[in-house]
Amino acid sequence: MIRKLKSAKPVEAVNALNAEVTAVVSDIVADVARRGDAAVREYSEKFDHWNPKSFRLTDGQIAACVAELTEQEKNDILFAQAQVRRFAQAQKGTLSDVEIETLPGVVLGHKNIPVESVACYVPGGKYPLIASAHMGVVTAKVAGVRRIAAVAPPFNGQPNPAIVAAMHFAGADEIYCAGGVQAVAALALGTDEFAPVDMIVGPGNAYVAEAKRQLFGRIGIDLIAGPTETLLIADHTCDAEMAAADLLGQAEHGVNSPTILVTTSKELAEALPAEIERQLAVLPTAPVAGAAWRDYGEIILCDTLDEMVQEGNRIAGEHVQVLTEDPDYFLERLHNYGALFLGARTTVSYGDKVIGTNHTLPTMRAARYTGGLWVGKFIKTCTYQRVLTDDASATIGEYCSRLCAMEGFAGHKEQADLRVRRYGRR
Repeated sequence: MIRKLKSAKPVEAVNALNAEVTAVVSDIVADVARRGDAAVREYSEKFDHWNPKSFRLTDGQIAACVAELTEQEKNDILFAQAQVRRFAQAQKGTLSDVEIETLPGVVLGHKNIPVESVACYVPGGKYPLIASAHMGVVTAKVAGVRRIAAVAPPFNGQPNPAIVAAMHFAGADEIYCAGGVQAVAALALGTDEFAPVDMIVGPGNAYVAEAKRQLFGRIGIDLIAGPTETLLIADHTCDAEMAAADLLGQAEHGVNSPTILVTTSKELAEALPAEIERQLAVLPTAPVAGAAWRDYGEIILCDTLDEMVQEGNRIAGEHVQVLTEDPDYFLERLHNYGALFLGARTTVSYGDKVIGTNHTLPTMRAARYTGGLWVGKFIKTCTYQRVLTDDASATIGEYCSRLCAMEGFAGHKEQADLRVRRYGRR
């Protein structure tokens, strides 16, 4: 039997907030479309207190940011990027062009073509998410994207040196210090200062995510990311200290970040709340993490491993940490998740920062139908066809003609009939 020992805030409160965000974003996008850079500057001043001479950083400004980092900081960024690059290159290696002769004289194929231009958004308002530069820019570079624009809001009133350095090391062609809906809209729609791109990727707050949702169609996006989510699947082998640390470590992303424990251990379920409070007492980000746990934390007690699998697939969490006696049991049976972290030796923060898998992942149960950002998101798989012989064209044409007639498409039918008349046997 599956029992909820702690539940999250009712969904009605979440929906009310979403409606407000939708309205605000719609107004800003429309204003940027109408007034261009003037609107971008107005919102940048209003939200970020930032109105530079140019939002695009010069080579000198980029070099100055890099110079602010210590050698250790630079080396750490480069190490993380090497891991992301290595895994992205391995992923790209799985993508092959195809050409096959399906019938005598009929050749079909597909080519994997990189997107021409991409903007990689890096959040930087509350926390400077340096790692998002690796996840977006490095992966796009491996995919073969020709023009990569990287954009992040100011941090404490200026470009964040570590973010700018990471964008530069990763290979961004253009670096902008701008943020929020106004930056997303500018890059999607194009202004005098911001040349438009074909696709925007990267995480952001609720307003950035909603801007990507509203602009999808005019541009491509990776996915619509909601608040960071963590699901911890644990059994009797997991202790309360590790469970609490792994939940709170992700809860600090935001006050609305869901943190869920699913366990077969009644002892762990009962011990967790007190351990959460003990760790919150010394955690510097406790005001955020504590609110997330209070309003969006859940404890679900199951009787069997299969019930935990059932709950895991229902929840379809962004990050799924498995702290059980046999983590591979869940690797084999879970099919709805953004990323899996198997066993106590790994943790979600490894994936967030350095280990090499991408940290831009599906939330809000989107893992039911999509994975996260990867090199393939920047690549279009485009088909082509070639018919080599008269007989092949006539044969396909006869089938096509009859099928078009069944659907009532007279013009389509004539396209086929013309080939039958020209290339068929006389």
